[in-house]
Amino acid sequence: MTYKPELLATAASLEELERLIAAGADAFVIGEARYGMRLAGEFHTEMLAQAVKIAKPQGVRIYAALNNLIDNEAADTLDSYVSSLAEAGVDAIVFGDPAVLMAARIHAPGMALHWNAEMTSTNYVTANYWGRRGATRYVLARELNMEQVIETASSTELEVQVQVHGMTNIYHSKRSLVGSYMDHQSEADRLPVKDKDRGLYVMEAERQDERYPIYEDANGTHIMSSDDICMVENLHELLEAGVSSLKIEGLMKSTEYNEIVVRAYRQAIDAYMADPAGYVFQEEWLDAIKQVQDPNRELSYGFFYKEQVY
Repeated sequence: MTYKPELLATAASLEELERLIAAGADAFVIGEARYGMRLAGEFHTEMLAQAVKIAKPQGVRIYAALNNLIDNEAADTLDSYVSSLAEAGVDAIVFGDPAVLMAARIHAPGMALHWNAEMTSTNYVTANYWGRRGATRYVLARELNMEQVIETASSTELEVQVQVHGMTNIYHSKRSLVGSYMDHQSEADRLPVKDKDRGLYVMEAERQDERYPIYEDANGTHIMSSDDICMVENLHELLEAGVSSLKIEGLMKSTEYNEIVVRAYRQAIDAYMADPAGYVFQEEWLDAIKQVQDPNRELSYGFFYKEQVY
């Protein structure tokens, strides 16, 4: 079978989904906050079905995010929700909880299953464990370095997904920490809005030049990285390793920014696939991203070239 790497994106709306398809995205992870964690936008069931209708004729895949921490209330509605996803024609379910796997086996038999448990996806033995239970893809923890990514990709038959661009989550709590802090300070009215569009951030006293975006939603408090992963310059290493899916995280970014990023990675992937042996990185791909990059957010390699990572 010919190796065909996938360029995976997120979308905050149907309009952004269409624009990123035009920019070159092969697939999208979307969903609703009740079942999915840290989504770029809210896609209820009808919108998911619309996304499928937009994407399918263009050969683009839609993956539904069900990777939230599933409580009893959510578990009680999984059967009907998974059934609606199957009816809508969703291509895969992204999950981290066995409750989702069990619902999918009954109500979406044959649907692809992508195991994503954030930081615990750190070895190929775990990948193969979930593969034996029906998973088709393994979403690697962002804390792995390049050597570990390559070793995992070569040691499992599952598809391997890696984030190559965008911000990452560095802390999560189910509690509303910002709201609790403001209550403690008797200043609850000062921050009535604490969602991801509010523009809140935290800083360390010793490193005030680094800003960590923070927001609260129905799933609790999220603190995000102060920099953005950018692997377009070294993308060939992941392609040589046979990584199946390369994810661009568009959370808290504008559609215009995500368009430029998707287009740059599309050009890099296509150039490599056309001639792997003769592939040469083009600076213009990175320059296009730098022109729209927030000057307060550094582009970095994340953990890809670090020795001690977790």
